[in-house]
Amino acid sequence: MGGKRWISLYFFRFQPSELAKLFLPIFVACSFSELEKTMYRSVDVPSIRNFLWPGAILVFSFLIIRKQPDLGTALIILFSGLILFWFVGIDKRFFLVLGLIGLLGAPLLWRCLKPYQQNRILVLCGQGDARKERYQVEQSKIAIGSGGFMGKGLLRGTQNKLQFLPEDHTDFIFSVICEELGFLGGVAVLTLFAMLFARIIFVILQLKSLFDQIIGVGLLIHVLLSTCINVAMVTGMLPIVGIPLPLVSYGITNLWITLASLGWLNNLAIRRFYY
Repeated sequence: MGGKRWISLYFFRFQPSELAKLFLPIFVACSFSELEKTMYRSVDVPSIRNFLWPGAILVFSFLIIRKQPDLGTALIILFSGLILFWFVGIDKRFFLVLGLIGLLGAPLLWRCLKPYQQNRILVLCGQGDARKERYQVEQSKIAIGSGGFMGKGLLRGTQNKLQFLPEDHTDFIFSVICEELGFLGGVAVLTLFAMLFARIIFVILQLKSLFDQIIGVGLLIHVLLSTCINVAMVTGMLPIVGIPLPLVSYGITNLWITLASLGWLNNLAIRRFYY
């Protein structure tokens, strides 16, 4: 509430930061395309210097998206880039040093967070008033728990129909699904996502080109991370962030980017037979 994340295009609002999810893997793949032959040699791996330019772009993207402020999307971009670096073959000591820096710099990072972001982390630790800071996550848990095993019935959920649950059609749509369709409905949705991700991973393992593999992993990661983070936050296992559930939550830009990513992955799946 107050974030400047969208550009109004009269008929709908467009979120430009979502484009980074689609084009970051392409940029990383192009950056390492010249190393494709050496990547398959056990004696030759890319050095840290090969990651300086992609790393600089990744950090810049993270900072400007966070400035909107949109910490959720910024973290998705950051983690997607780091996972791509790990996949390409960056020295594992890089992640050890990065984790150590993050641990030692935690007090400074805490001061960089906005007050509402700090409150979300405190709520995860069990603090906050149930009528204020904890309200959203408490209502989400009530919706999920009240659905029981079979649910209350389609369009019969009280938490969302009576507007107790904020953002019920966007970030907290999974809570509505669990309330109306119950445990079975929630498991069915997660099973469909798991089948989709398993199929994509199977396709990526069949790709012979490193360029295509980097693109495939990058396009998969942002959808996979968004799904895991969204489900974890509505169930109270992670702090609340503005990350929708792919293919389910309302939002034109996110839906378009997700469908574009899946379409690109389908293109890779078809072309793997024509090498």
